[in-house]
Amino acid sequence: MSVKISRRMESVFTVTLTFYCLLTVGVHGDSFTVLQAPEFVSFQKGDWPVSGEKIPDLVALTMGFSVQEDLSWPGLQAGPLFQRPRANVLVVVRGVDSLALPQSVASYPLENPVPFTLDSVAETVHSLFAEDTPVVLQLAPSEERLYMLGKANAVFEDLPVTLQQIRARLSQDGSVLSSLPLNSLSRNAEADLLFLSEVQVLHDITALLQRHRHLAKDHSPDLYSLELSGLEELSRLYGPDSPQYRDATALLASVLQKFGQDVYGLYGNSSVVEVVTVKAFEAPLTRKSRSILESRQISNPGSPYNLAYKYNFEYAVVFNIVLWLMIVLALAVIVIAYNLWNMDPGYDSIIYRMTNQKIRMD
Repeated sequence: MSVKISRRMESVFTVTLTFYCLLTVGVHGDSFTVLQAPEFVSFQKGDWPVSGEKIPDLVALTMGFSVQEDLSWPGLQAGPLFQRPRANVLVVVRGVDSLALPQSVASYPLENPVPFTLDSVAETVHSLFAEDTPVVLQLAPSEERLYMLGKANAVFEDLPVTLQQIRARLSQDGSVLSSLPLNSLSRNAEADLLFLSEVQVLHDITALLQRHRHLAKDHSPDLYSLELSGLEELSRLYGPDSPQYRDATALLASVLQKFGQDVYGLYGNSSVVEVVTVKAFEAPLTRKSRSILESRQISNPGSPYNLAYKYNFEYAVVFNIVLWLMIVLALAVIVIAYNLWNMDPGYDSIIYRMTNQKIRMD
């Protein structure tokens, strides 16, 4: 009886172990990959998972900024105090859990893939380097979302943002349609054009940076945040096993590899380029978009950036103090002026009283 039970237990354990191994091998999670990084930004190779909500803090630490909460993650070690990268480029690719990027510094699994933004990092760059006007560019071509600060307003003014502008750019000379192998991708399908438009935006960003090489020589760090969702549309339309999706994945991997090398070289081997691949976010993210044309309408004339005035929680208290003080002073001026106008110098003024007495004594 004991022999039969032990054999049953052994068979159940074997089936469970086999199923666990198949599940581990067959399922790949989202990833956070470091394409390029200077020597003083030390990423350690390992399988330490990083949470999606901690990526903004991780980007801030790579740029040498402090964060509110300590990041207890062994993948990034502390670097020199007086050295920081000149730029940080973060590319978020939606619709795929991993890309074949062989020439990468390190890759880590991504857990809790929640939507995130680099607004806190952009605010830190703006507050610390306001006089140097650093480049801050946040772009999502599929959603026509653009946010620019500093010198980015002038450098990326001609960058196509709307889908109509990008499709017009694809039909011009020097577009990626004439230089990249499309294979099974079509030039007439909407989803294919969306993916190709994102590839075109990456190409145009590097072209504009090569035209304005002086951006990499200033003392202020630059920040780039790009979100690509063309693969997600291809997966939804054709399926993850379709030749269009496979060709697009291989094409995007090669384009991102070259994009990282170009940006890394333009900034003098002093930039960090990361790629976040997410199959699907757990919750939708809604943000207000900003057009390039709005960047020239400066709402705060005292600042060179297109920013609104910062709200202070003591605004209501200060407003009431100033308001009622002005009202009291205005009433005091009115009362004093009225009394002076109706004053009798002979009786109400001590100066005239003394003068009259002196005259009488003489």
